[in-house]
Amino acid sequence: MAELPALIKDLALILVVAGVVTLIFKRLRQPLVLGYIMAGFMVSPQFPYTISVVDRANVQTWADIGVVFLLFSLGLDFSFKKILKMGFAPVIAACTIIFCMMVSGMAVGKLFGWSHMDCLFLGGMLAMSSTTIIYKAFDDMGLRQQRFAGLVMSVLILEDVLAIVMMVMLSALAHGANPDGAQMVEIIMRILFFLVLWFVVGIFLVPMLLRRVRSLMNDETLLVVALGLCFLMAVVSTKVGFSSAFGAFVMGSILAETVEAEKIIKVVEPVKNLFGAIFFVSVGMLVEPAVIGEYAVPIVALVLTILVGQAVFGSFGYMLGGQTLKTAMRCGFSMAQIGEFAFIIASLGLSLGVIGDFLYPVVVAVSVITTFLTPYMIRFATPCYSMLEHRLPQQAIAALNGITLGRPAASAARSKWKSLLLQMGANTLVYSILSVAVIFVMFTFFLPFVRHLLAGWHWTANLICGLLTVLAMSPFLRAMVMKKNHSREFKALWAESNVNHLPLVFTVLVRVAVACGFIFYVCNYLSRFTNALMITIAVALVVLMILSRGLKNSSIRMERVFMQNLRSRDIEAQVMGRKRPLYEGHLLDRDVHMSDFDVPQDSRWAGKTLRELELRTRFGVHVSSILRASRRLNIPDGNSIIFPGDRLQMIGSDSQLSAVASAMRDEVFGGDADLEKRETMLRQIVIAKGGRLCGKTLLESGIRDKYGCLVVGIEEGMENLSQPDPARKFEAGDVVWVVGEEAALDSLVSGEG
Repeated sequence: MAELPALIKDLALILVVAGVVTLIFKRLRQPLVLGYIMAGFMVSPQFPYTISVVDRANVQTWADIGVVFLLFSLGLDFSFKKILKMGFAPVIAACTIIFCMMVSGMAVGKLFGWSHMDCLFLGGMLAMSSTTIIYKAFDDMGLRQQRFAGLVMSVLILEDVLAIVMMVMLSALAHGANPDGAQMVEIIMRILFFLVLWFVVGIFLVPMLLRRVRSLMNDETLLVVALGLCFLMAVVSTKVGFSSAFGAFVMGSILAETVEAEKIIKVVEPVKNLFGAIFFVSVGMLVEPAVIGEYAVPIVALVLTILVGQAVFGSFGYMLGGQTLKTAMRCGFSMAQIGEFAFIIASLGLSLGVIGDFLYPVVVAVSVITTFLTPYMIRFATPCYSMLEHRLPQQAIAALNGITLGRPAASAARSKWKSLLLQMGANTLVYSILSVAVIFVMFTFFLPFVRHLLAGWHWTANLICGLLTVLAMSPFLRAMVMKKNHSREFKALWAESNVNHLPLVFTVLVRVAVACGFIFYVCNYLSRFTNALMITIAVALVVLMILSRGLKNSSIRMERVFMQNLRSRDIEAQVMGRKRPLYEGHLLDRDVHMSDFDVPQDSRWAGKTLRELELRTRFGVHVSSILRASRRLNIPDGNSIIFPGDRLQMIGSDSQLSAVASAMRDEVFGGDADLEKRETMLRQIVIAKGGRLCGKTLLESGIRDKYGCLVVGIEEGMENLSQPDPARKFEAGDVVWVVGEEAALDSLVSGEG
C-alpha cells in the first residue's frame, strides 16, 4: 500500500489533538483560540510527550490560507455604511487607543533594547484588542445587551479595519531601510487609492454578476464562486504590492453589501473554522517554554502595559469620543487584552524575516495571560470608578465627564458649506481614482497592443488609444464637474447671498481644472502638441462632455446602478423583515435602548403567549417586534405565541435586558438524561377476557392518556389492519397493534397477560 504523505499525517495529528483540547477548553468555558494554541504546543517538538508534526512548511502554507479566510470572514461581517453611520466618536476612540498603545508597546521594546522593527511590530500587536475574546467575555458574563458593550464592539470594528491598514503599512515599511514621513504618506495614499478603486469597481460589478447567476446558485456553487473571488482579489492585492490578507478583506467587504452575504457567511463558516484552527495551531507550534522563561520579565512588563495602558488610554479615548467617565472606564477596561490580530501581525513579521524569533512566543504568552484576566478587568471597572468618584472632587469628575473633541454646532451656513465641500471632495476623489485607473489600464495594456497591431503607424495607434482613453474617462470626468452643482446645499447657498456666488463658481472651476488635467496628461503622453494647444483641446473636450446629454444619462445610470448595488442588502433586509426600526436611535432616555434575543430551541418560553410570559411585569421590558424566518410581527399583542428560533426585539434598560438574557438562558429544558430509553417500538397485544382493556372503548382505555401509547390498528386477517373506531369496545381475542416506549408498553401489557 502507498505511504500516506506527511501532510495528511500531520493534519490528522493536528485535528485530533485540537479536537480533544478544544473540547476540554469548551467545558472550562475558555476561548477556543487558547485551546488551539495549546494543541499546537502539544504537537510541536517543544512538547516531547506526544508525536510531533513532521512537515511544518506545508502546515504553515495551510496556516497562511487560514489567515486569508479569517480576513475574508472579517470583511463579510464588515460594512462601510456602518462605519459611516457611527459618526466620529468611535473613530476618535479607536485612533486614540491605537496610537497610545502602539507608542507604549514601542517604548517597552526600546526599554529592553530590542531592534527598531521588533519594536514597531510589537507596537502594532499591542494596539489591537481581540474582538473574539471580548465578545465571548460579554456573552459569558451576560453583558452583551448592555449599552457600553455596543460602544466597545463599534470601536473593535474600527480597530479591525485599521489593523488591516497597519498590516499593509508594516509590510511596506519592512522593505524600506529607514521609513520617513514622505514614505508613510506615500503608503497611505497607495492604500487609499486601491481601497477606493477596488471597492467602487467591486460594488459596481460583483453584485451585478451574482444577480445574473442567482437562479443557478446553490450552496455548493455559491461557496466556490465566493472563494474564487476571494483568492482572485488576494492575488491582485499581492501583484500591486499589498498582502493577500488585505485583498481577502476587501473582497469580503464587497460581498458584504450583496443580497447573498448571509448565505456566503453561512457556507464559508465551516471552511473558515477549519483553516482558522490550523492557523492558531501553527501559532502554538512556535511557543517555546525556554524563550518564555528567558523573557519572563518582558512578558510581565507587556502584560502590565496592556492592562494599565488600556485602562488609562482606553478610558481616555472613549471620553474624547463623548462618553462619561463611568461608561468610558467600563469600555476601556474591557479591551485589556490582545488576540488573533497580534498573531497575524507576528506571523507577517516572521514571514518577512524582520522580527526576532523570540517575539512570537512572547506575544502568545502575553495573549494567554491577558485573555484569562479579561473577565476580571471587566468586573474591576465599576469598583475602580466608585473609588475615583469618592476620592476625586466633584469638579474633577465633572471636568472628566466633559472631555470631548466635539465642538459647538456651527451656523447653518457653515454647515451647508461643510456638507457641500465634503460631498464635492469625495466625488472628485472617487472619479479621479477611476480616471487614473482607466489611464493605467489603457496605457499599460491597450497601447502596446494597438501599437503592435498597427506597426509602422505609431501616431495613428497613439491617436486611437488617446481617443478611447478620453471616451472611457468621459462619464467620470463629466460627473466630477457637474455632480452636486444642482444639489440642495448648492442652491440654498446661491440663493442666500451674492457673496456666495464667487466661491461656488470657484468650486466648479477647480473641478473643471482637475478634469482638464487628466485630458492634458493623456495628450501630453501621446503627442508632441504645444502646451497651449493641449490646454485648448482639454478645455474643449471638457465643455463637450458637459454639454453632452448622452454622457449625462450614462453617468446617471452608472451612479444609480452603483447605489442600488450598495443598498441591495439593506433593501433585501427590509423586504425580509430583518431591518431594525428607524426609531431605534431616537429613544429619549439614554438608559433605554433596543436589543435582540434569540429564543433557544429548548426554551421553556416556546409555545407560550406574551401574556403568559408576563415579560413587562417580570422584567419591565417591552417586546417591539418578533422576527420569525422571513416574517416580522411588529407590536405583538398578548396573544402572540413564542416559537423556538424566534428573535425578540425588546426595549429596556441595561439591567432589565440583562435580566431577560439571564432568564432566557436559564429557563430551558436541558438535556434528556434518559434519551436512550426514549426509543419507540411496535408491539402486538391480545385482549384477554377479564383484562383491563376488555369491554372498554379506545377513549375509556386510557392507552394514550394514561400509558402514553398509540393504537395503530386492530388486526383483521394476516395482512390488514383496520383503523380503530373510538366508539368500538375492545373484545376478548382482539389483536391490537400499539406503538410506545418500552416501559410504557410493559406497563400496558402487564394487565393483559
